[in-house]
Amino acid sequence: MKKTLVSMWLIFFLLLFASCALAVQTPGALDGSSGPVVPTGEYRIQIGDALDIKFFYHPELNESVIVRPDGRISLQLVYEVQAAGLSPEQLRQILREKYEPQISKPEIAIIVRSFNAQKVYVDGEVAKPGLVPLAGPMTVLQSIASAGGLKDTARSNEIILIRRGPENRPATMLVNVQKAIDGSDPTQDLSLQPADIVFVPKSPIANVNLWIDQYIRKNIPINFGLYYNLVPY
Repeated sequence: MKKTLVSMWLIFFLLLFASCALAVQTPGALDGSSGPVVPTGEYRIQIGDALDIKFFYHPELNESVIVRPDGRISLQLVYEVQAAGLSPEQLRQILREKYEPQISKPEIAIIVRSFNAQKVYVDGEVAKPGLVPLAGPMTVLQSIASAGGLKDTARSNEIILIRRGPENRPATMLVNVQKAIDGSDPTQDLSLQPADIVFVPKSPIANVNLWIDQYIRKNIPINFGLYYNLVPY
């Protein structure tokens, strides 16, 4: 009787927690939408980026600069200029206006030579969560591989991709990388953009096991192994 009662309570808790876990892990709830992720538009200069400032008619003013932690760059004649947060074209227009009173024909080109802030963040059920450098084109699966791969507890059919949308509002999308892995839908392996977040949630059974460990095994003095060993064959 005692074994039956314990088994009934255990099954009840498993079913209850499994249903709660699935509700909590609904990714669309993060921003009220599970629609497509939208591109962020033009590249914005970031702190630490290396820029080449080229003057077509005044090469003596050419500069190679690093965007400082305060977001500014230092240039001849115009001194301090805010660069972080601007597109290269916006910075070019600002520099033209600043140099116009100083020189004739201030035709300028802005070249982003290296991208310091090109990174994505991979978190959740991966072997090595953290920042992953975005040195070139990268997909969701490639970022996960760079983070050590999926754990056995990962929910590979509901990975969450978070990206800054218009006005820096987060947009989310569910990605089923299991379909990309088995080849049934390679389009699920989406290309990433700088500052994307790839979050790999726990599988429902992993959430159940965690809950049992935290709230039953550590708090209720029941020897589950003993009861199962006593079950007659």
